[in-house]
Amino acid sequence: MVKLKKTVVLVGMMGAGKSAVGAAVARSLDVNLVDSDEEIVRAANRTIAEIFERDGEAFFRVREAEVIARLLRGSPCILSTGGGAFVSAANRDLIHSIGLSVWLRADLELLWHRVRHKATRPLLRAPNPRETLRRLYEARVADYAMADLVVDSLAELSVEDMAAKVIAALRIRPDVLADVSHDMPKD
Repeated sequence: MVKLKKTVVLVGMMGAGKSAVGAAVARSLDVNLVDSDEEIVRAANRTIAEIFERDGEAFFRVREAEVIARLLRGSPCILSTGGGAFVSAANRDLIHSIGLSVWLRADLELLWHRVRHKATRPLLRAPNPRETLRRLYEARVADYAMADLVVDSLAELSVEDMAAKVIAALRIRPDVLADVSHDMPKD
């Protein structure tokens, strides 16, 4: 049995599997999954698309940073972030100092396959959404590469298999996962 000692922050592009894989990791570790975008939506009582349209991306990024900071200081959990969250140097530094970042790395074809029919992606509301996704991907890869751990997201892997890969990567970090099975009373 393992215990999560600090918050694990899943980062990466939209469609990499942060929400789905995060939920499976959280279930396996018996901790909460928190989605920073859902927290922002709840606080603003508006969708991400509505926030972008009404207040702009800069406003959204400030709220996102506030939410991430608050969540990092709470009980250890699995934190799924929006695709742009880790682009901010301040967010990266805070995540690195308090939690642990895991980049779910997926190639552009897999990402496009997963997001092409989703109307909930405000950054893809463009004349050529595939090209927009490619530009975002290329602009963000260097930032994502600064994550503490990298786990490759592959099309042939189930959500459960991806969660197992993330947990296996976390096991090499005793500052993140503690083995508490030796603390359990024997029958």
